Amino acid sequence: MHRTGELYGQFHSLEQQKDTATLGMWIFLVTEVMFFGGIMLAYTLNRHAYFHAFAMGSNTLDLRLGGFNTVVLLASSFTMAMAVWSAQVGKKQLISIFLLLTILLGFVFFGVKYVEYAQKFHHHLVPGKNFNIFYCVQSPSNCPDISAEDLEIERKELEFASNPRTGDPDLNAHAQLYYSAYFGMTGLHALHMVIGAGLLFWLLKLSLAGRFTPQYNNPVDIVGLYWHFVDIVWIYLFPLLYLIDRHK
Repeated sequence: MHRTGELYGQFHSLEQQKDTATLGMWIFLVTEVMFFGGIMLAYTLNRHAYFHAFAMGSNTLDLRLGGFNTVVLLASSFTMAMAVWSAQVGKKQLISIFLLLTILLGFVFFGVKYVEYAQKFHHHLVPGKNFNIFYCVQSPSNCPDISAEDLEIERKELEFASNPRTGDPDLNAHAQLYYSAYFGMTGLHALHMVIGAGLLFWLLKLSLAGRFTPQYNNPVDIVGLYWHFVDIVWIYLFPLLYLIDRHK
């Protein structure tokens, strides 16, 4: 396949090449919507069936960390949009700056998610033989990161949720379904972010080489679409996992 400048041989113009690539990305994103949509549907059905266990699962998540990560991703969408704009108007130095900022925000998200995952391991909230949603209530000295006031609230909620008359007698088993969904959905989202970060590093390399101009900036635009999609997925995951039925 030959190439003339930035134009590949099968296309008649850069505009046609851009339209084709954009259409291809939108088709790919539609398949991603179906992929994540199926997972979210399975989560919703299980939440309806075991709402006490899922509500308690939401209560054990750190709302501050989840909210902070939401703000971080919204900020990364802004910097990515600014990188696309910079490429379209030919501000080459700004392209690299905004791409670098987007990468840094992505790594901030990874850092916060690492802290969250570490907390879940420490609190015995990873599905498996050691899973115990009552762990911190039963062993408060092993959970110094949770205040005594919050632990007392959690104890009362767990008592109500696990009562055979008012809640779910198999609360611990069903709570594992919640955390299986939590790690599965956030893990897949993080995997998509890792791919996105790799693409951003590739764009940064091309940007530093001066490849992008007002006439040719399609890679920035296409990767921008992908990054915005990943951010939108989190906008759905945040209320699903952290907010619905919280403290109910």
